[in-house]
Amino acid sequence: MPSISSARPWLKQYPEEIPESIQYEKKTLPEYLKEGAEEEPNKELLHFMGKTMTFGEVYKAACAFAAGLQKLGVHKGDRVAIMLANTPQSVISYYGTLLAGGVVVQTNPLYVERELEHQLIDSEAKVMICLDLVYPKVQAVQKKSKLEHVVVTKIKDYLPFVKGLIYPFIQKKNTGIDPDISYGNTTHNFQSFLRNAPKMPTPVEVAPDKDLALLQYTGGTTGAAKGVMLTHLNLVANTTQCSQWMYNMKQGEEVILCALPFFHVYGMTVGMNYSVMERSKMVILPKFDTTQTLKAIQSQKVTIFPGAPTMYVGLIHDENVNKYDLSSIKVCISGSAPLPLEVQQRFEQLTGGKLSEGFGLTEASPVTHFNLMWGKRPPGSIGLPWPDTDVVVWNAEAEEEADPGEVGELLIRGPQVMQGYWKRPEETASALQNGWLYTGDMGYMDEEGYFYIVDRKKDMIIAGGFNIYPREIEEVLYEHEAVKEAVAMGIPDPYRGETVKAYIVVKEGQKVTEKELDQYCRSQLASYKIPRKYEFREELPKTMVGKVLRRALQEEEKEKEKERQKSG
Repeated sequence: MPSISSARPWLKQYPEEIPESIQYEKKTLPEYLKEGAEEEPNKELLHFMGKTMTFGEVYKAACAFAAGLQKLGVHKGDRVAIMLANTPQSVISYYGTLLAGGVVVQTNPLYVERELEHQLIDSEAKVMICLDLVYPKVQAVQKKSKLEHVVVTKIKDYLPFVKGLIYPFIQKKNTGIDPDISYGNTTHNFQSFLRNAPKMPTPVEVAPDKDLALLQYTGGTTGAAKGVMLTHLNLVANTTQCSQWMYNMKQGEEVILCALPFFHVYGMTVGMNYSVMERSKMVILPKFDTTQTLKAIQSQKVTIFPGAPTMYVGLIHDENVNKYDLSSIKVCISGSAPLPLEVQQRFEQLTGGKLSEGFGLTEASPVTHFNLMWGKRPPGSIGLPWPDTDVVVWNAEAEEEADPGEVGELLIRGPQVMQGYWKRPEETASALQNGWLYTGDMGYMDEEGYFYIVDRKKDMIIAGGFNIYPREIEEVLYEHEAVKEAVAMGIPDPYRGETVKAYIVVKEGQKVTEKELDQYCRSQLASYKIPRKYEFREELPKTMVGKVLRRALQEEEKEKEKERQKSG
């Protein structure tokens, strides 16, 4: 079994401000919100489209939400699903669930019914909080799950008065959706739910290092999303590591742009939890839009901007970017996909701040590596392991640690690593062995301790920062009556990093068009998973036993890309 090499060469690259090891506070996540509310109740915690809320106001609402959940019968360990865009309600319901002793199940509002049904059934969530826009989907799958109550909220609920009056008309115009919701014994209005709840919840004893805070669903090689079990300490540790890494940031003085979705563990950790633990203001955007983002940076004097490469690409190519003052930005944390060097350089020129790239995975809360903010940043590197994070590049064939420069699978251990997969002991045993997390990512370490990712052992596609699993797309395509065979894979895309391409073999005597497949997939998959390109073939390359040679298709795409580059 692997053991850490003697030197841990990456530690030699640490500046004196970054500790090799950290003493983590054994606190639950809501304890940080409570302390902020008690010590600085009038300090602004969040800004949302003109609406502001203080630590005291958010904590008061979270307490009422927790008490309301307990009134509905939520006990310690019960799962509570949150299906919200970035809003004050998402912060309130997240910390409120944890105050009640519940376990948060973050749910992507873009999910279609099939995806939502799987997550609710698997997690056995008892209560869900959702936007009115997605309530019809929730209602459609509720009877198939153990969901007992649904709390419905609207974007306008936390908008300033005038915006709140106008927003419903804008929403209906943009979405065409105006849900008619009948509230009753099992369906509750969010604002009424808070008003009618007791002011304080019944205290629940929670062990930060043992009790779960979060079930964060992620895909896998099987295509079925599985719940990653993260404790309070896992999340506290990763947020603390983030704080130590950004040692020049001043507690209580920073302004964090929260455009990354909180339902993604990356946005949750480096956006929401970091803001609460560091007592800094979060500027919340319900979705990423270049104009709104530029306006928010300028008006709110944003200093920290966690994002994905697609966000930075979008901003640097906005035709009006030079009209905005972005000089307040000090640090940008890029993750979820590789960051092109030219994007990094251009964004740093525009802002005067630092844009560095890191690496992580849901199973690690999520961050494991990061480039220095104020130090050496080798092009193409994912950086150095964070404090208390050990990493081995494992040569499975030789059953030994790989030499510097030699490619192998990244194995990770640290306080941020998950407890396992929810109700999946076999997959947990495969991923966690003797304290090491087998990431499935192939990479290498150089002589100085900087790490590089070269390939993915799994066939996961990363498009626009979202993890997409080919098997899930293939299963949907196979259900189409005209499809005989289907393979999905990622191909290079200048904006999204990768995009999904599907190879299709049509059944004899059947006909289907690209447009028809696109419409079909849109009814079965979230928008970011839908293939952007289709290629129809008479047959697919296969092994002697009939397994599709995905690698052969990938090599074809590489050759096509080379030819495109040659032709200009």
